[in-house]
Amino acid sequence: MRFRLQPTPVQDAALLEHCAHARYVWNLACEQHLHWRPGRVSAPGYAEQSRQLTEARREFAWLAAGSQTVQQQALRDFAQAVTNFFAGTHRRPRWRKAGVHEGFRIVGQRGRQWDVRRLSRMVGEVWVPKVGWVRFRWSRDIPAEAKSFRVNRDRAGRWHVCFAVIPRPVEGPGTGVVVGVDRGVAVSAALSTGELSSASGLRETEAERLGRLQRRLARAAPGSNRRRRIKIAIARLKARETDRRKDWVEKTSTDLARRFDLIRVEDLKIKNMVRSARGTIAAPGVNVRAKAGLNRSIHAAGWGQLATRLEQKAAGRVEKIDPAYSSQICHACGHCAADNRESQAVFRCRACGHVDHADVNAAKNIAVGRTVTARGALQPSGGALNREPQPVPSSA
Repeated sequence: MRFRLQPTPVQDAALLEHCAHARYVWNLACEQHLHWRPGRVSAPGYAEQSRQLTEARREFAWLAAGSQTVQQQALRDFAQAVTNFFAGTHRRPRWRKAGVHEGFRIVGQRGRQWDVRRLSRMVGEVWVPKVGWVRFRWSRDIPAEAKSFRVNRDRAGRWHVCFAVIPRPVEGPGTGVVVGVDRGVAVSAALSTGELSSASGLRETEAERLGRLQRRLARAAPGSNRRRRIKIAIARLKARETDRRKDWVEKTSTDLARRFDLIRVEDLKIKNMVRSARGTIAAPGVNVRAKAGLNRSIHAAGWGQLATRLEQKAAGRVEKIDPAYSSQICHACGHCAADNRESQAVFRCRACGHVDHADVNAAKNIAVGRTVTARGALQPSGGALNREPQPVPSSA
C-alpha cells in the first residue's frame, strides 16, 4: 500500500541521509557475506554485525548522527535476505547503488499514535526517526494490521511511503465461468471472450521527447549540471510510463478476478524470452537490435506483472497452461498448422475456414486447456500423453 510523500527541503536531505546510512550498512554486511566460502570461518550473523555497528557508531560521528533504528533494521533485513537465499526462495543479496536503491525500512508499533496520523481528508503524516512528521497524500485508509513501512525515492526524485500489508484476495462471482488470457506484444492481454486490452504507455509526443532527451544525454559532458537535469527529465518520463503500466495491471487483474472463477494464462518463461542476443566476442549474436527492441516491448506489455497480480488477487483460481501451438490451433475444429495464422492479428483455419482474431483464438484454446504434444497429438493440457488424436472439446 503506497502513498506519495511530501517532505520539506530539510526533510528531503534528512531522508537521503537515512538512505545513505542504510545502504552503507547493507553493503558492509553484503561484503562480509560475499567473501565467505563454505569450509571457512562462518560469516558473522546479525548479533555480531549489530555489535560491530555499535562500535562503528562510537568511532565515526557521521554514522552516529544517523538513526540507529534505520541502521539496525538494514542489518535485520540483510539477515532475512540471507536466510531466504539459503532456503532457496530468493536470490543472493547483492550490492545497493546510490541513485538506484534509495530507501529504508521502519518496523514499529502500528497501534501507537505517533506512527501515523491523519490531518485532513487527503493529508496524513508518518513519523520517521530523526526526521519528524512527514506529510503524505492520504488516498485510502491504512489497515490496522500494518506493522512496518518503507520509505523510498525513485529516480524521478519522488518520495513514497509503503505500508506492509498483505491485501485480501478478490472474491470470485461463483458462476463457474472460465476465461483464457493470451499475452502478446501488439495486444497485451486478449481474452477468450473477445476483449482486447493493451498496457498504457507514453503518448506519441512523449515518446518523441524521450528520444530527444536521450540524444541530448549522449552529448552531455559527464558530471555536468546539464547531464544531471537531462537524466532527471528522462527519469520522470520513465516513471510516468511505469505508473501507467502498473495502473493498467491493477485494473485489469482486479476486473478479471471479479468476473471469472477460473483464469487460465500461458505458462511463459519470460526470463528466458527476454535474454539478450548479444553473444560473446568470439561468437557475436545476430539481429541484436531487433531482439533488444522485442525485449523492451515484452517488458512494456507487463506480462509478468499481470500474471503475478492475478495469482495474488485470485489465489487458487489461476491455472498456467502450456502455450505450445496455442496460436496455430483452430478453436473451431482443432486443426493445427503454422499457415493458420496469416498475420499478427488474422487467424484463418486452412481446414474449416474459421476466421478470428489471432490472439482471441489463442485465448480460447488456453481457456479450454488445449495444447499439442511433442508428436502433434491434440490433447487437453495436463492430461496423460496419448499417441492418438484427442477429441476436441466444444466451444463454450
